[in-house]
Order: sequence, then C-alpha cells, then structure tokens
Amino acid sequence: MSLEDVLTWVEQGSAEAALARQIDFDRLPTHVAVIMDGNGRWAAQRGLPRVQGHRAGIDSVRDVVEASARVGVQVLTLYAFSIENWKRPPGEIATLMTLLKYYLRQELRRLLDNNIRFKVVGRGDELTSDVRDELAFATRQTETNTGMQFNIALNYGGRAEIVDAARGAMDAGVRPDELDEDRFADFLYTAGQPDPDLLIRTSGEMRVSNFLLWQIAYAEIWVTETLWPDFRCRHLFEALHAYQKRERRYGGITRPVVAG
Repeated sequence: MSLEDVLTWVEQGSAEAALARQIDFDRLPTHVAVIMDGNGRWAAQRGLPRVQGHRAGIDSVRDVVEASARVGVQVLTLYAFSIENWKRPPGEIATLMTLLKYYLRQELRRLLDNNIRFKVVGRGDELTSDVRDELAFATRQTETNTGMQFNIALNYGGRAEIVDAARGAMDAGVRPDELDEDRFADFLYTAGQPDPDLLIRTSGEMRVSNFLLWQIAYAEIWVTETLWPDFRCRHLFEALHAYQKRERRYGGITRPVVAG
C-alpha cells in the first residue's frame, strides 16, 4: 500500500488526507490491536439505550478495518467481546451477537474486495451455533486472501488464552524442557502472527482489560479520549503518527521505530 492509495480513498483537502501525508509508510506497525471502548458512554451522553452505542460502533469497525488495510497494516486485532462480557444483561448480549452477524453479512463483500483475511481469536466453540456458522463462513470465504489479517477477539480473555495454550502444549506432548517462549507462542490463538507493535485504547481508560496479555509485552500503547463510535480513520492515522515518533525499548535497549 502507499500514500497514493490512501489519498484516493479519503476526501481531498481533509484532515485525514493531511494526516496521511505525515505517515512514514516504511515504518508502520506490523500489528495493531484495538480495545474498542466507550459504546455505552456514547449512548448515555445522547440519552439512548446502550445497544444504540453498539450499533453506532459498527461504522467505526468498517472505517478502521478498511483504513488499516489501505495504509498497509499487516495484522489488525479488534477486541469485540470478552469472557467477562457474559456478565452483561442477556438482552444486551443478544443484541451484540445479532450485530456481529449483521456486520459479517454486510461487510463480507468489502473484506473480499480489500483482500482481507478474517479470523476469530477466543473460545469460539462456546458461542451459539448460529454465531459459529456465520464466523466459520466468513473465515472460509476469506481464507485465500493475501492482504491484511483481520482478527476479531470474541469470547476472549488474555488469561484464558494462556491457560488454553498451556493445555494445548500438554496435549501435544511437549515436555517442559522443550518449552520456551517461541514454542509456547505456537499454541496461542494468534500462532504464526507477529505480536502487536501498537495497542490503541479508546474512551480514555488506562488499562489493558485482559487483552492479549502475552502478546503486548513490548507494544507501544496509545490512548484517546474519543469514544469508539466516534473513532474513525483520522484517529487511526493520529495513532500511527504518534507511534512513529517513539523510540521503542526492549528491556532497556533503545531502538527507533522501524518497518515491521
């Protein structure tokens, strides 16, 4: 991807176009992970039911997925539904699952047109059969695409992932003396994918919320006060620009941001 590709997509003379010109396309984060937060607060500020915030958030997902693919991010992971979210009211959960199915049906063509591969990370086998069917269909339809890997973290928990990876290693007969960090990573939900370079959190909250605990060990974190339903490609470009200004430190070694 290139600046020209992005500029054909955004409005000429817009803030998005100006921000895109500030991005160094040779030094992009390879993997961007996003904690999508603030749907409920967005709805409350407008005197609307919480579910209206979730509905509004679909537009943000659409914009960020396509913007990430066009700018050249190789992997994008969005935190959609945590294991802890099952504690929410049943009606809200049902709406979230309905919106997920709606998104997949409506956006599959866009994923295919943008050469995006789709994958679920989390305990997908615990979801209802209708949701599993929709997820499996989208995964099959996009599995031969060669562009950006788009992960949705669904029924996901970072601690649960580590437990599942440990169980997977034991089931595979891996001996303790054979297990190191690289081998352990082969049993994570994101096996074969690079760890996130950049973690974005919306709504101003300063916590990681049990998200990709193993993988974000050295990720740069960027937090915005913007609530998720208001988050658009402009905010993504701001995060990428901020990331490129940083010097990354791995246990004390300072390294400038370089291409993934």
